[in-house]
Amino acid sequence: MPTALAVSPAVVDTVRIAALAHTADRLTIRWSDGRESPYPAIWLADNRPDRRDRPDGQRLFDAIDLPDGIAIGSVAVSAEGSVEIHLTGFDTPARFDAAWLRAHALDPASRAERRRRPVLWGSSLALPAGDYAAVTSDGGARAAWLRQAYDHGFSLLRGVPAEPGMVCMVVELFGFVRETNYGRLFDVVAVDKPQNLAFTALSLGNHTDNPYRDPVPQLQLLHCLEAAAEGGESVVVDGFAAAERLRRETPDAFALLTRRAVPFRYVEPGKVDLRNRAPLIELDAEGDLAAVRYNNRSIAPFDLDPDEVGPFYDAYRRFGRLLHDPGLTVGFRLAPGDLFIVDNQRVLHGRRGFSAGRRWLQGCYADKDGLTSTLFSLEAAR
Repeated sequence: MPTALAVSPAVVDTVRIAALAHTADRLTIRWSDGRESPYPAIWLADNRPDRRDRPDGQRLFDAIDLPDGIAIGSVAVSAEGSVEIHLTGFDTPARFDAAWLRAHALDPASRAERRRRPVLWGSSLALPAGDYAAVTSDGGARAAWLRQAYDHGFSLLRGVPAEPGMVCMVVELFGFVRETNYGRLFDVVAVDKPQNLAFTALSLGNHTDNPYRDPVPQLQLLHCLEAAAEGGESVVVDGFAAAERLRRETPDAFALLTRRAVPFRYVEPGKVDLRNRAPLIELDAEGDLAAVRYNNRSIAPFDLDPDEVGPFYDAYRRFGRLLHDPGLTVGFRLAPGDLFIVDNQRVLHGRRGFSAGRRWLQGCYADKDGLTSTLFSLEAAR
């Protein structure tokens, strides 16, 4: 039978420890909000505070060095709210801060709270935007702009000086430019003999950039230097919202697109031959959306069992229609000095054709770890 111990409430932000119970294998904390959180003995041993005290988070030990047969001998709660646990195989008790235990609890509700929940959106989205002057001078404004990009997979930045190379300077506010065969940055402007349809005045359907790379560029930034007099509006769509709608309306089609990899390819004869195979919809280990890929310009012939070709095309075309559904897409016109950032593994972008005047954007790529690191560091400092 578990050994139960009623304790005086210990403040954990607004949640308190109400009671503890333990067996040799597991500690269970009942919190004042009714939640019960279990902590296996070996997990507690592996996370002893005296074994994870480096501020950089790097450990100086390995789990293979833990003693065998770890068991909980006794538990107690101090007046300050820390939980003292005696574990077999260790000479001294482990003292866990109650707030830390709540933040890392393993019950389903706590684990779900720690998982990222993107803010899905459609055509009614109020365009998230930051101001360049504020973002460059104030950490709170920078964090707010990065938070928009993190939550929505898309955000605008207004008032960036309309000068060549500034898109790279914006990346340096949170990370590093990812260089490709297009260079450190690239111009999106109509040319006489384009190697890529992006360098024309034609409309471009909503697409993932560079799905033929492994790994695909995670962030794309585009900065307007000159705007066409007519046309050329930018378009974005939340690929996660479209995928979740597909999952809800036609689950078999959704499942098929997650199970089968498709080939993508981009060729510049004698220079570049980029190839990648990946599913159009990628899930993580929990079944949540991890990435979407869609680019009709660079998709290669499907390599599928003949009996699956028909159902796959049905699913592929259904997903493509959702990615261009006016109820899911947002259009906006960039003015010189406007910049937008997209999570290229989630948000697809496109443009409407233009005919009057020159439209000149400069773009570059970056990785998400720089954005998230800067965002979390700024938020932690506030």
